[in-house]
Amino acid sequence: MALEISMEGIEARARELGVDLSTVDLDSVTLPAGEDFGILSDDEDLLRIDDPMELEMGFANVVVVDNLPVVPPEKFEKLENVIRKIYSQIGAIKEGGLWMPVNPETKKTYGYCFIEYNTPQEAELAREKTNGYKLDKSHIFAVNMFDDFDKYMKVPDEWMPAEIKPYTPGENLQKWLADEKARDQFVIRAGTFTEVYWNDARQKMPELVFQKQYWTDSFIQWSPLGTYLATVHRQGSQVWGGDDKFERLMRFAHAQVKLIDFSPGEKYLVTYSSHEPSNPRDTHRVVLNIFDVRTGKVMRDFKGSADEFSASGNISVSGVSWPIFRWGGGKDDKYFARLGKNVISVYETETFSLLDKKSLKVENVVDFCWSPTDPIIALFVPELGGGNQPARVSLVQIPGKEELRQKNLFSVSDCKMYWQNSGEYLAVQVDRYTKTKKSTYTGFELFRIKERDIPIEVLELDNKNDKIIAFAWEPKGHRFAVIHGDGPKPDISFYSMKTSNNISRVSKLTTLKGKQANALFWSPGGRFIVFAGLKGFNGQLEFYNVDELETMATGEHFMATDIMWDPTGRYLASAVTSVHEMENGFQIWSFSGKQLYKVSKDHFFQFLWRPRPPSLLTPEKEDEIAKNLRKYSKKYEQEDQDAFNQLSEQERKRRKQLQEEWGGWVAKWKQLHEEERPYRMELRDGEASDDEEEYDTKEVEIEEEASRRCKMQSDAAARSPRQTVRVGGRRPTADPSRGSSEAYGFVGSIAAVAAAAAYLAWAYLPEPWLRFLGVTYYPARHWALAVPSLLLVAAAQGMVLYMASNFLLAPAPTCLATISDEFAREPAACGTATREEKPIEAISDIGIDKINNLMFGNASSN
Repeated sequence: MALEISMEGIEARARELGVDLSTVDLDSVTLPAGEDFGILSDDEDLLRIDDPMELEMGFANVVVVDNLPVVPPEKFEKLENVIRKIYSQIGAIKEGGLWMPVNPETKKTYGYCFIEYNTPQEAELAREKTNGYKLDKSHIFAVNMFDDFDKYMKVPDEWMPAEIKPYTPGENLQKWLADEKARDQFVIRAGTFTEVYWNDARQKMPELVFQKQYWTDSFIQWSPLGTYLATVHRQGSQVWGGDDKFERLMRFAHAQVKLIDFSPGEKYLVTYSSHEPSNPRDTHRVVLNIFDVRTGKVMRDFKGSADEFSASGNISVSGVSWPIFRWGGGKDDKYFARLGKNVISVYETETFSLLDKKSLKVENVVDFCWSPTDPIIALFVPELGGGNQPARVSLVQIPGKEELRQKNLFSVSDCKMYWQNSGEYLAVQVDRYTKTKKSTYTGFELFRIKERDIPIEVLELDNKNDKIIAFAWEPKGHRFAVIHGDGPKPDISFYSMKTSNNISRVSKLTTLKGKQANALFWSPGGRFIVFAGLKGFNGQLEFYNVDELETMATGEHFMATDIMWDPTGRYLASAVTSVHEMENGFQIWSFSGKQLYKVSKDHFFQFLWRPRPPSLLTPEKEDEIAKNLRKYSKKYEQEDQDAFNQLSEQERKRRKQLQEEWGGWVAKWKQLHEEERPYRMELRDGEASDDEEEYDTKEVEIEEEASRRCKMQSDAAARSPRQTVRVGGRRPTADPSRGSSEAYGFVGSIAAVAAAAAYLAWAYLPEPWLRFLGVTYYPARHWALAVPSLLLVAAAQGMVLYMASNFLLAPAPTCLATISDEFAREPAACGTATREEKPIEAISDIGIDKINNLMFGNASSN
C-alpha cells in the first residue's frame, strides 16, 4: 500500500533534494492508469471530510501498576505471566499492551508496569478491583489511571473552595407504597403501548397511572422489590422509577442485550447478549455485564462461548441456561454463583472475584440452588459408574464451603429441588427406576434446615407410581401441595411438616380427587391456593381455603396462559397473552374467587404486578394487628361503605340516563309513525285504520283451458284443473305440520354437519388439540377407520342382495304373466273433448294388440 503524502510533504522533500518546484510543470505530469502514488487530489480531500473519524482516547484506557517485585531478566517472563493472568480476567489486554520498563544498568525491572485495555471502562474497573491487591506479604499493588498523573500535575498551588450546587430533590421511589387506598400497581404491555395502572377493586376498574408508546423494544421487568421498572432496547437497558411520572434513572449500555436479571436486593443488574459466530461451526459468543444499578458502572463482565455458560438450567436462548448467575445470601447481595464443568464458581460482590480465589470443585455436579434467606447452596450430583457411585444431594455453607448435610440416593432417574421461601425447608423430588429399569416412581426427601443436624424425612405418595405434575410450598408456612396422577383429572394432596400436636413430622392433610388442574398458585400470605388448569384445561380455576379444607369458588378464564397473585394476596390476575390470537386480555379476581372486572386488549403481551418490599413491622406487631383487626378495620369498613354508596349512586344515575335515552328514542319513532300515517292510508286504498286485522279477504277464480292430442288414440282429450288465486292482505294460515317438518329438516341438517365435523375432529386432530378443546374422553381411534370400512362393505353387499332379490322375485321371460295377469285393465275410450269437466282417468294397462298396432301398424291408421 502506497504511503499517502501531502503537498507540504512534497515541497519539503523537494527542498531537501534541491529541486525548484516552480520550474516544474505539474500539469504536464501524467500518472499511470489507476495509480495516484498516494497523492490526494483536492476534491478527494473534500470527500474524505465526511468519513468517520477514529476518536483518540488518549491514555484513559491505560493503568499503572506499582509495587511489583523487582526481578532479573530470567524471572521477567514468569512475572509477566502472573500479571497478565490477574488483569486479563477483568478485560481484554491489547496486543503488546503490557509493558514493564527495565533499568538499562542493572537489567532489572523498575517495580511497575503499564497495562493498556481496549476501553477506558475496563481500565477503570481494573483500577477499582486490583488497587490494594495482595500479591504476597511484601508486594501490595498500588494501581492508578495513567491520566491521573496529568490531572494531579495540574492541581493549582492555591486552594479554591468547591462550588456548592443547590440541592434538587429527586423522585421519591417509594411514594407509591403510601397510597391512601392501599392499592397495588401493575404494568401491562399490549401492542406498542406500555401502561401502568392502579388496581382499584372498589371501582371495579383499573386507574391509568402512566402510558408510553414504544417504551421498550422487547419486554419489561420489575425489580424484585418494586423500586425500578426495566426496559430493554437494542443499545442496552434502562431503569425507571417513581409513583406516576416514571422518570429515567439510569442507562446501561450493552449492545443487542436480550435478557436482564436483578439481584434480590436490587443493587446489581445482569445483562446478557448473544452474538452470531462468523464460522458456522463455532457456537454463539456470549457477553455478560454486571452493573451497579445506582451508578451504572460495570462491576464485572464475562465473555466466552455459549458452551461455557450452558452447563444446566432452563434453556432460554442460544442454548444458554438463564439465569446464568444465581444470587445467594438473601437481600444483602453478597454472593452470586454459576455452574461450570465439575465446579460451582462462587463470587463475592465486595471484590467481584472468586471466593478464596478458587471455585468449589464438585465432580459431575449438574444443578444447584441457593437458600432464599441464608448463604447455603443445595447441589445435586447424579449417579456415576453405572450406579456404583450413588447420586447425592449436599448442603454447603458459604463462605466456609463446609458441607452441612449429605443424602445419598440410589437408582435415580431425575432430581428437582424446591426451597421454601423462608428457607426453613428443602424438598427434593426424586424420580427412581424400578428394579426392571422399565419405569420410574417418585418420592420426596424433606430437609428441615433450621433444626439441629438437619433431619431428613422420606415421603412417598399413596400410589407411588403416580406422575408428579406440580409441587408448591406454602409461603411463610409449613404446608405444601402436590398434583399427581396419570389421568386427565389428577388428584391434589396437601401435606404439613408438622402434626396436629405441633410435632416435627410430615403428615397428610387431605387428598382432593379428580381435579381439572395442572398448576398450583399459593397466595403470598399463605392459607389460600388456586388450582389452575392452563393450556389444555381451558383456564379452569378453583379457589381453595387450606385452613378449612374447603372450596370457596370456581371460575373459568378461557384459554388463560398466566396466573399471578398480587403481592398482598388480596387479588389474583389471570391473563391470556398473544400466545393465543383470541380472547387477549386479563381478569382480576378477589382472593375468594369473585370476578371483579375484565379488560380486553388486542396483541396482549405481558401483565406484571409491582412487587412490594418486605414489611417493616416486626412479627410481634403483625400478630398484634391480627388480634385487634376489628379495631383497625372500622376505618376501612367505613371507606368501603362510602365507596359502595358512591357506586350505587353512580349505578342509579346510569340507569336513569339509560331510561331517559330509551324514552326519547320511543317518542322519536312515535312521531315518525304519525308523520307516515297518510302514506299508509294511501297504500291501503283510503283505509284509515292501522289495525291489520280490520280488512276483508277477496278471492278471484281464474279458469284456464288446456287441451292436448291423445297420443294413444286420436279422440282422447283432457282438460287442466281449475286454479284459484287468493288476493288480499291477510297471509294464509301456516300448516302446523308443515312448520314442524321444516324444523325437523333444519335440525337434521345441522345435526348432520355437526356429526361430520365431530367425526373429522375425532379422526384427524392430534390428541393435544383435543385436550385443548376440552375433549378428554372419546372412543379408540381405530374405529375411525373401521366403521366407514364396515359401512362401505355392508353397502356393497346390500346392493348385491337387492339385485339378487329382484331377480328371484321377477317372473321368467317365458312366463305368460309378463303379458297379462288378473290385475290388467283395459283403458276407457277417449271421447271428444268438451267443455265439461271430467276427472282424470284411472291408471290402466294397454293391451298387447294395441301396442303392436301402434308400433308396427300403418301410420294412417295410427
